[in-house]
Amino acid sequence: MRIIAGENRGVVLADVGAGDAAAHLRPTPDRVREAVFSMLMSGKYNLQMANARVLDMFAGTGALGFEALSRGAMHCTFVDDGAVAQRLIKENAKRLKRTTQARVIAGQAARMTQAKEACKLIFLDPPYAQNLGVGALVQAEAQGWIAPNALVVWEENAPQAPPTKFALLEHRRFGDTWITLLRFEG
Repeated sequence: MRIIAGENRGVVLADVGAGDAAAHLRPTPDRVREAVFSMLMSGKYNLQMANARVLDMFAGTGALGFEALSRGAMHCTFVDDGAVAQRLIKENAKRLKRTTQARVIAGQAARMTQAKEACKLIFLDPPYAQNLGVGALVQAEAQGWIAPNALVVWEENAPQAPPTKFALLEHRRFGDTWITLLRFEG
């Protein structure tokens, strides 16, 4: 697993080792990340990555958030309740020299506290088929994490219906992975 493009292009990310299989992390494959960022950077959705604030919920290794930082985002907040994930995110921040641009929140995405600043790009990658995405997204919105017109990239094993205040932009399938792209209209 590596950073696809930008300032950190080609840097290999720390990933779950054989001894950490119990962590149940499912990093977004390089080809899916590349496709997601092609969608985001195409201009179709008017995303300005330069200086954007990013929220990566159920962050795992942090690959999505670090890809955004590599491509010009200003800051990324990574949220994960797993000790292995938190360790990997911190290790990857050091590896990519992004420690001042990365904040790790150790806790559940569905229980986030008040944001200091809203984010323009949200990655939502909950464990598949456990119905955790809507609750996390609603909580993030209620706590001020999601800026007006923010884009949400939701990774699951099936297309997802948008909750209230979110508009569906598109669904795309990549093998067993579905990407649902939403815009916050609140």
